[in-house]
Amino acid sequence: MTATASRPGSTGTGRRAERFARPVLLAFLLVAAADLAGLIAGAETVHLIAKPLLMPLLAGYAALRGAPRLLVAALLFGWGGDVFLLADNDLAFLVGMGSFAVGHVCYLTLFGRGDGRGPAPMVTGGGYAVVLVVFLVLIWPDLPADLRIPLTGYSLLLTAMAWRAGVFGPYAAVGGALFLLSDALIATGIAEWPQAPAPDFWVMLTYIAAQALLALGVLGVSAQHKPGA
Repeated sequence: MTATASRPGSTGTGRRAERFARPVLLAFLLVAAADLAGLIAGAETVHLIAKPLLMPLLAGYAALRGAPRLLVAALLFGWGGDVFLLADNDLAFLVGMGSFAVGHVCYLTLFGRGDGRGPAPMVTGGGYAVVLVVFLVLIWPDLPADLRIPLTGYSLLLTAMAWRAGVFGPYAAVGGALFLLSDALIATGIAEWPQAPAPDFWVMLTYIAAQALLALGVLGVSAQHKPGA
């Protein structure tokens, strides 16, 4: 018998917590829709209000669903990155990138625990490595000199996370790939490459989808490992 199962009323408490999860998820989806609509409409104030609410709501949903602490931590470090990246200066950008990096370490630690569906395929890892090298070679000359090394280190960590996410199933695998795409879009903006219309919309769309799919992938696998699942 597990410690959780041995506590009287613990199952009932878990069920009551899960009842609150659905409204929190709905709030997350509504805030995400508002943020994306604000970016399309050019309403900067909406984005400034909505963006900092996204990850706390998603982390709250995950916690209410009984998520591993590392998942909640990864989402909250993502929130730290979101907040710092709202400021338009290099120091805030580096601090925000560092917060995201710690979140990726949380994800990597979680993916390495052995609760997933097997080892990450080496072929997929090789594909990610090729994409990363080609992208860095192409973008390197256009990056500000003081950001080249930090962005390269961060890109290596993010690519490793995206590859390892596949051990938690297809949702997490797609989430990892979208996270990589979202940050690649940010990098092309820093390098002043040609951008699609409403570039911030595409960055946030891929980022929100990435974090949500990573959370759903982890929650799905974690539910299978619960007693009585």
